Amino acid sequence: MLRVGSMRYFYLYLVVLTWFLSIPSTHELQLAQTQVLLQLRKYLEYPTSLQMWENYNVDLCSLPPSAHVSLKCEGNSVTELKIMGDRAVKVDKFNGHAVPNQTLSLSFSIDSFVTTLTRLTNLRVLRLVSLGIWGPLPDKIHRLSLLEVLDMSLNFLYGSVPPKMSAMVKLHTLTLDGNYFNSTMPDWFDSLSNLSVLSLKSNHLKGSFPSTLCKIRSLVDISLSHNELSGGLPDLAALSGLHVLDLRENHLDSELPLMPKAVVTILLSKNSFSGEIPNHFSELSHLQHLDLSSNHLSKMPPSSLFSLPNISYLNLASNELSGSLPQKLNCGSKLGFVDISSNKLNGGLPSCLANTSGKRVVKYGGNCLAVDSQPQRRGTYCKVSSSGRKNFWKWKIAAAVAMIIVIVLVLSAFGVFFYRKYRSRKIYRHQMLSKAVQDNSITGVSSEVLASARFISQAAKLGTQATPIRRQFSIEELKEVTRNFDLSTYIGEGSLGKLYKGKLENGTYVVIRRVALSKKCSIQNLKAGLDLLSKLHHPNLVSLFGHCIDGDGQDDSSGLKLHLVYEYVPNGKYGTHLSEFSSDKALKWSDRLAILIGVAKAVHFLHTGVIPGCFRNQLKTNNILLDEHHIPKLSDYGMSIIAEEIEYLEVCVVCYSVQLLKHGLLCLILE
Repeated sequence: MLRVGSMRYFYLYLVVLTWFLSIPSTHELQLAQTQVLLQLRKYLEYPTSLQMWENYNVDLCSLPPSAHVSLKCEGNSVTELKIMGDRAVKVDKFNGHAVPNQTLSLSFSIDSFVTTLTRLTNLRVLRLVSLGIWGPLPDKIHRLSLLEVLDMSLNFLYGSVPPKMSAMVKLHTLTLDGNYFNSTMPDWFDSLSNLSVLSLKSNHLKGSFPSTLCKIRSLVDISLSHNELSGGLPDLAALSGLHVLDLRENHLDSELPLMPKAVVTILLSKNSFSGEIPNHFSELSHLQHLDLSSNHLSKMPPSSLFSLPNISYLNLASNELSGSLPQKLNCGSKLGFVDISSNKLNGGLPSCLANTSGKRVVKYGGNCLAVDSQPQRRGTYCKVSSSGRKNFWKWKIAAAVAMIIVIVLVLSAFGVFFYRKYRSRKIYRHQMLSKAVQDNSITGVSSEVLASARFISQAAKLGTQATPIRRQFSIEELKEVTRNFDLSTYIGEGSLGKLYKGKLENGTYVVIRRVALSKKCSIQNLKAGLDLLSKLHHPNLVSLFGHCIDGDGQDDSSGLKLHLVYEYVPNGKYGTHLSEFSSDKALKWSDRLAILIGVAKAVHFLHTGVIPGCFRNQLKTNNILLDEHHIPKLSDYGMSIIAEEIEYLEVCVVCYSVQLLKHGLLCLILE
């Protein structure tokens, strides 16, 4: 009996213990979420808006929301986190480091912060504004896969918008305004098929307007103002739900594109849009705000633009609009602000703009209007009539045609001259190479060529350098350093052949140029030419480390490829450092002059430093590379030495040069 009773007590104890142990599982989950929130508060260096979290003995989800903090939970998980800080003051220049009293401290780690943040796996809304968060936004932010709203405005985020954010397919609002993102504008937005609001205002994003946005039919608001976008603006008519388009203060320079009919606000001021204001703008019946000021728009604006049923704000100031506004112009009943100042409009001012009786603000100064109520321009600015402009353009076109004829004649004369000069050099070079092939010296170059070759006497002044060791590479070695010429190692296509980047066993980075050889190629002549080419050493020339002829030893030269192995020059093309929109700061004029002097030294060396001189070196900005110290190095030089073995080189270079010369001079005339 006693034993039966003890068994009952045992089973009862077991049931109670099981029930008791099942309780902490929900408590532990809630405690884990609380610990994450408190850790985030620590990372944010205890902002004043989170002082209410100090007494964390209570459930944080039960705290009432305020203007600065809001926390919502479902079940035992945080689903919404909003924190508004007080670090909204921005600096003029941010170099990617902590700024005292404005960013979080130097010890702040954005990587650790985001790692902790991603432990709130059920977050759907995240707003972290004006908290001084600084650093490049880590890719791991995409782990918040349920996120629908992300707002990290007015912080100090820089670099690029993480590409892996394209996996956050539930996002419908992405706001990163007022940061320091300074890379190319992303073009993967089409993967965010639910996106309705995209706002990246007041950053330093470069590149073109992301055309992939045109595929997202759910977009309502596109705000990319105050960036450094350039190029054209695509047709936006397909975005049927778009209400707001804000692209102010960029460098967009196309004509105005088609707009969706439901658009309410169009802000395109301070760009470089040109051409006429399209007539279809007068069909945008929902349009309320239109700002096209400070562009290069011309001719007469559509008169029906002023009478749109919902238009309330119309700014066309500081363009090149011309002509006379119709006296019977109708103004919409809701039109409260009009600015047509600083254009070339003439004639009288329509009554609906002149007699406003305080109902409407109208600015029209700086035109050529026959009114005195606001200052107008006079004199030659207003005397250029449309007929005068037509005559001016006729004269300009006639002058351009005459110049083209002169250019063609001059090019023809130069063509004959250079052809004769080239033929004489070609015969001489052929004789030299023939002697080189016949000689069995160690270098593969005849003693007569070496005897006649000379380096200029003032080579020291030009800055001679230690001659790098040239060797012949195997195709297996080149395949290994480029992972079998994988696409990830492809860095572009030069004026001759495709270019791949690789790393040799000794750690040296190289660029490998792949060139298809002519069917008429003579391997002996090619090797002799390459040997001469390898002896061209100068601090302002890209060094040739060696070569590889894929298929060397075959009787049939068809299908052979030549691989030229050059030193890698890290700072890229000189031309990319000239624009103010380049990724780095544009070169100063003193730096440009120093670079051009270095290029001149390289060309002087090629022309006079060796006999026979090396001419036709394809001198253009894309072939001038800059190393880590901005020292210029000329690439693509000396290809004339092996021109006969690469059948399309000579014709291609001559045709390209002529076309470039014609196009460049014509552009200069028409500007």
